[in-house]
Amino acid sequence: MLGAPWVLASRNAGKLRELRALFGARGIDVVDLRDVGVAEDTVAEDAIEAYESFEENAVAKARYFSTLLPGRVVVADDSGLAVEALGGAPGVKSKRWSGRTELSGADLDAANNALLAERMRGVADRRARFVCAAAWCDGRDVAVARGEVYGHIVESPRGGNGFGYDPRVFIDELGMTMAEATVAEKGVVSHRARAFAALLAAVRAGRLVGA
Repeated sequence: MLGAPWVLASRNAGKLRELRALFGARGIDVVDLRDVGVAEDTVAEDAIEAYESFEENAVAKARYFSTLLPGRVVVADDSGLAVEALGGAPGVKSKRWSGRTELSGADLDAANNALLAERMRGVADRRARFVCAAAWCDGRDVAVARGEVYGHIVESPRGGNGFGYDPRVFIDELGMTMAEATVAEKGVVSHRARAFAALLAAVRAGRLVGA
């Protein structure tokens, strides 16, 4: 658990804010890909998450960046929204669900949320859940864990915090949308917080699989 800071394999500013707070609260030093000088390769990095499960995508991402950073521990995740009435969609396709490959950041979030609003118009069953699979890789061994949180899709976006689908998903345990929650509140309840807490427990317990 000691040694050089762990590398957060994400380029999403919102996700990095959450993860830095999460690891900091547990006394683990972390850096991101920019800090360690890994230049962005959009084509290669988008191609990593080509699997049908969050777990497979998270492990693939952790392994990919681990090969670029020998001797460093890499942590990664794959997360998304699963809507009951849409058969679990957008699921592992959450990031690029809208098909707007020319967009990124807040613009891409807006396109994805617009598609969600369109697909849910007039739908009575609005149950949904956020899912996250978190992976750890030290270049040899890997660990992976899952976290989920349940709620429903709201008619109109609420809240200015968070990113992705956060303004559209009311979380039952919070009593508000994910975008209305603070980073501290999300650090207790969110799918990502739960996945990474379970991941750290697995690593500490030595529940690893040879890579």
